[in-house]
Amino acid sequence: MKSFAFSAVTAACLSMVSVPANAQLSPAEQQMTETVDAEYERSISLLERLTNQNSGTRNIAGNRAVMDMLRPEFEALGFAVDYIAQDEVERGGHLLARHQGDPNGTRILLIAHTDTVFEVDSEFQTFVRNGDRATGPGVYDDKGGIIIILAALRAMHAAGTLEDANITVALTGDEEDFGEPVEISRRDLVAAGQWADVALGFESLSIQDGRDMGVIARRSSNAWTVQTSGNEGHSSGIFSEGAGDGAAFELARIIHRFRTELPEPSLTFNVGLMAAGTTASFAEDLLSVEATGKTNIIPPVAMARGDFRTLTQEQTDRVRERMEAIVADHAPGTSASISFDEGYPPMAPTDGNRALLDRLNAVNRDLGLDEQPVLDPLRRGAADISFVAPYADALAGMGPSGERAHAPGETIHLDSIPRQARRAAILISRLAAEPRS
Repeated sequence: MKSFAFSAVTAACLSMVSVPANAQLSPAEQQMTETVDAEYERSISLLERLTNQNSGTRNIAGNRAVMDMLRPEFEALGFAVDYIAQDEVERGGHLLARHQGDPNGTRILLIAHTDTVFEVDSEFQTFVRNGDRATGPGVYDDKGGIIIILAALRAMHAAGTLEDANITVALTGDEEDFGEPVEISRRDLVAAGQWADVALGFESLSIQDGRDMGVIARRSSNAWTVQTSGNEGHSSGIFSEGAGDGAAFELARIIHRFRTELPEPSLTFNVGLMAAGTTASFAEDLLSVEATGKTNIIPPVAMARGDFRTLTQEQTDRVRERMEAIVADHAPGTSASISFDEGYPPMAPTDGNRALLDRLNAVNRDLGLDEQPVLDPLRRGAADISFVAPYADALAGMGPSGERAHAPGETIHLDSIPRQARRAAILISRLAAEPRS
């Protein structure tokens, strides 16, 4: 990973003064803030178009349609745009837009996603604006983030700071449920991360106690499945030498030891689904289970699924090893196994990420905005930026503010779009002007 030696050195309506008179902005930066404000309604109009096109993760054609809407927006700014199909993993493709500038300048990756959790059969399908708020499927997560990227790039183009910038925009069509194997579905995103020096994630802005927060870390998301077996027999013989403990008690032993032996800072783990009986099996989608049994029969099979979330890859590896050891310590007359699904890696809190937040806070000071404190990573889930965090200094939470993500009534705070676009345009412009070290 390249780590830079960074120095630590609109609200509701556009009629309000956007930048205080004492802000330390260059003429180009001042022009960027004015361009963002001038194009506010254009940004909202595009957001409405994107939102009204359904692009649930399983709607491959819908994601392609959204990307087709976005292609001319990037091409008008001098980006070369490629659509990368993901047919092998049965997901919507990825859009990569590349702008080549000074070959010696900092390489910057901007990340967002076109897909939403609302599929074509959802009743929640339409953008509705109400003053400085709007509701709609994916309007906040993450079509609003895409709009902020475009607003920032248009502002840079108008001010002349885009010309020499080396920028790749990666828009994935399956962030909410990425295709497997991950080696295929995230191959191009990882390659972009290996190219980059800096990665900025444009999912939602975190707000805590009324303050915009800085996101320098996001935890992983890992799924696990435990399956146990025992000797089927009459319940009167339970715990005897011949019958043993049975599959249900073996599963209970494992879950109890997870609860008592795994806890440590920055780790959470959960049991989401479990069953035991004479028969038990997960549905094909692993979201339900069917079981049969009687009170007087020792169950020969039991199973459970859950997740665990970690802050670093070292913690992920260590927790997995501990879970495997607990599962392997069988109760009498039983056996058990554990398997792990492909998940999102962690975005660890590195010095490079902290320095990148320092740079953003320098922008905040010059814009007359409050500095953004570091957000506790326990308050953010996994995201695509985690796949590139091992290769580039990373900062997440550059998207809009809102509420009710992933639920009917999902809402974006429209007045957060210009604030976030100003921050992004100035930060990207300053980084792009610096030579690679």
